[in-house]
Amino acid sequence: MAGYVRKVIFLLLVPGAVAFSVSARQPVGKEEILAKVKEAESYVKAMRGYLHEHPEVSSEEYETTRFLRSEVEKMGLPVTPVEGTGFYAILDTHRPGKTVGLRTDIDALPIHENPENLKQRKKWISQVDGVSHACGHDGHMAILLGTMKILCDLKDRLAGRIVFIFEEGEETGAGIDRMVSALEPLRIDAFYGNHLRSSIRTGEFFVREGALMAGAGTVSFDVDGRGGHASRPDLSVNPIFAAADILGAISVAWNNQRDVTKTLTLGISQIHGGAANNVIPNTVYIGGTIRFFDRGEADRGFDILRRVAAHVAAAHNCTVRIRDDMGILLLPVINDSGLTALAREAIAELYPGRMLTSDEHVWYAAESFSKYSSLAPAVFLFVGIGNDELGSGAEHHNDRFDLDEEALPCAVGGMVQFAVRFLSGVE
Repeated sequence: MAGYVRKVIFLLLVPGAVAFSVSARQPVGKEEILAKVKEAESYVKAMRGYLHEHPEVSSEEYETTRFLRSEVEKMGLPVTPVEGTGFYAILDTHRPGKTVGLRTDIDALPIHENPENLKQRKKWISQVDGVSHACGHDGHMAILLGTMKILCDLKDRLAGRIVFIFEEGEETGAGIDRMVSALEPLRIDAFYGNHLRSSIRTGEFFVREGALMAGAGTVSFDVDGRGGHASRPDLSVNPIFAAADILGAISVAWNNQRDVTKTLTLGISQIHGGAANNVIPNTVYIGGTIRFFDRGEADRGFDILRRVAAHVAAAHNCTVRIRDDMGILLLPVINDSGLTALAREAIAELYPGRMLTSDEHVWYAAESFSKYSSLAPAVFLFVGIGNDELGSGAEHHNDRFDLDEEALPCAVGGMVQFAVRFLSGVE
């Protein structure tokens, strides 16, 4: 009896104790989350539509940031700007608990949008010439805004903190290092992010433990010769022939000097040299990327590139000049095992039968989200937006890219459910 009296006195005298006790007896259930997702659906779709029509490229997301900050401030959350265009906002329940970070990217691509997707005219079309959301970041922003609305409504039933992260320039990697530095003092316990995926059917999810997306490295070097008049090639040292031989030799070495059991792709996307038919140039530029899942194999790939290029260039009396940006750009996105299990279970409870398991959905694209793992365990997952009837199956970074908006509420539900489960200590 005395213990019961002490408990009652504690609940009456300690601020927040009653609310926390009620929260413990009344957990947030899946039916309530699904109902709130339905309520937020029109808002999420409207946000996506506006953001799609007003895209801005990496590090120029000034109006995008102003719009997003305005929406966040309407929810009563303080905004903390990060150098550049990124920012974060914190929902603090003022009850002890964990801290989870939920992240979106905010930039678009320098791609002129085709008003048609694979089948019909798109619902939303960029109003900015030469710029479009051709990778789904408009959807990512709308998902996070919808998640914020729901979690703000549930604040009195939660404990701990939620940090909502709006990252500048994911496509170029411009904002991630500044964001990671800004978030470090917050001592976040886990990070969650998602990416809409056109190769997965609408409303299906994919997440796996370990590597989900590839790491990326930049290939960037010059082949230097000696320019001159095209009528006397013997008086010049033509770097164009050297560059051509370098590409052929690299292709052969790539197939014969690497560990064939480890995926490592080489995509040469640029070769520039010369500006006139009668002028042999001084230099030729070669650029591209590599994609990898094993850091050691990536380092070996760069060694092959440097060595082969130097030797072949020397055979042509040319030299190779490696540019400063050549090397590892991003490490693979590696999902924490515990958080992966939590995400699977949380989403399966909300949307049974929609979690895919095939590793064919591992993506060779790279993501700056990988860097959040330097602060805390992280999990990243895919949400499908592919719909053959709608025509939303075009590849990312394609002018016909489109998304099925019916996937957005599913993504909101998954993010909310994960945050609620994580903050409640269910792992």
